[in-house]
Amino acid sequence: MDFDERYRIIASRDARFDGQFITAVQSTGIYCRPSCPARTPKASNVTFYETSAAAHEAGYRACKRCLPEAVPGTPAWNLRDDLAARAMRLIGDGVVEREGVEGLSRRLGYSSRHLTRVLTQELGAGPLALSRAHRAQTARTLLTSTDLPMGDIAFAAGFASIRQFNETVGEVFELTPSEIRARQSRANAAAPGAIELALPYREPFDAAGVFAWLAARAIPGVEIATADSYTRSLALPGGPAWFTVRHSGGRLLLAAHLTALGDLPVLVARIRRLFDLDADPVAIDTALADAGREALDAPRRALADSVAATPGIRLPGAVDAHEMLFRAIIGQQITVAAARTLLHRLAVAAGSPFDAGASVDQGAVPTLLFPTAAQVAEHAGRVLTGPRAKIATVVAVAEALAAGELELSAGDDSAELRRRLVALPGIGDWTAGYLAMRVLGSPDVLLTGDVAVRTGARALGFPDAPRALAGWAASYAPWRSYLCLHLWRAAAPPPRGPVASATTVPDTTAPDTTAPASKEIPA
Repeated sequence: MDFDERYRIIASRDARFDGQFITAVQSTGIYCRPSCPARTPKASNVTFYETSAAAHEAGYRACKRCLPEAVPGTPAWNLRDDLAARAMRLIGDGVVEREGVEGLSRRLGYSSRHLTRVLTQELGAGPLALSRAHRAQTARTLLTSTDLPMGDIAFAAGFASIRQFNETVGEVFELTPSEIRARQSRANAAAPGAIELALPYREPFDAAGVFAWLAARAIPGVEIATADSYTRSLALPGGPAWFTVRHSGGRLLLAAHLTALGDLPVLVARIRRLFDLDADPVAIDTALADAGREALDAPRRALADSVAATPGIRLPGAVDAHEMLFRAIIGQQITVAAARTLLHRLAVAAGSPFDAGASVDQGAVPTLLFPTAAQVAEHAGRVLTGPRAKIATVVAVAEALAAGELELSAGDDSAELRRRLVALPGIGDWTAGYLAMRVLGSPDVLLTGDVAVRTGARALGFPDAPRALAGWAASYAPWRSYLCLHLWRAAAPPPRGPVASATTVPDTTAPDTTAPASKEIPA
């Protein structure tokens, strides 16, 4: 977007663009979200920034009226696959707090000097400033939505000390932490031991579709899913945790139970990816529905009808990249239910017991942690059943992950990820593409070799041969991952049960030209 486009957006106060850029007003010295209700400033007084960190580095302070930090993130970090976008994904996952700028640079394959130069040039702030802004956003959220003591909030937001917390909050918001808390009414108190937050997103939001996807693939003992809630255990950097996400009253609420409060920003970032909360659903739906084009042919009208029936469809992500890779391989060539059975067997044999605490109803919480790569390597060979080649692939991948010979994270380059994965026996283009969708959040992956995708294409009247399907779908770039979701929906049997949804995936085999035939994968 150029300056004029962005200025028209702030003049119309379009909330859809909140989080996609920042408006800084020279005459007032503040920065705002695009939908700020204040009077539209003169164009000559406006500067646009990619991030709030850049605005703060330029000397601006956050608007106390529109709270520009309380917005969904920008979808650009998934849409883009460059160094800046990959860095932003890892910064959101807390890498700078855990490993410093050197660790972030090492993960991305560049020197810290080059990384700082690129981020400053493209985003207006270096990695330390971007991480600092992320901590400030988390602190503000905790101050306005919880009754946690100030010290707990400081460490939960990732600050090294209470002094650093006070100074940063004061500089960014021009208010003390106590003043921020006093200005905002907080939600009802969370359950004992839980931190409860509302997770912002852009409307429309097909929450039922994501919950249904997760429910169909939930591993007993590790996950508990219903039509409007999802609970699971998870190993985080500071220790094991468990959380519940539920959709209620038009809000998506997170209740987090953590070993270390400092893991909260990491958990929130991963859940946002799991539910695809930073997506721009209006842009996606408009592109897939061919809005504005006249005389659509019958197949494209059928896709437009699918989009209208499921507005705001989301691409479910992953809270653990290693786990998703194991799910993908184990799920090859078998049904979703069969894959879930094998994954449950592996979790029981290899996973660690999880204790949520004596004060919690044990029937409503997870009892297992999904096994680590080292645990999978030790137990998979004797626990899993099925083709020996596939089991050998699981063991080999687990050993490589445990030894550090194979790396997989949300900050990977998609082309490099594909190169690393297809070099492994038993993994081909289909699996690599699926991992890019789920782990990286890549919005433009079309699994043309997937039998369910081809079945859905045929049901809507599109060509179903892989090459012809790829050619037909080219005009839907860069949103072909979401096109996959609609084609899976078209191939699905009629909904059954309380968690049936538009994004339910049928039990049909999808070939992977390099690996053994692949199957729709447990999430």
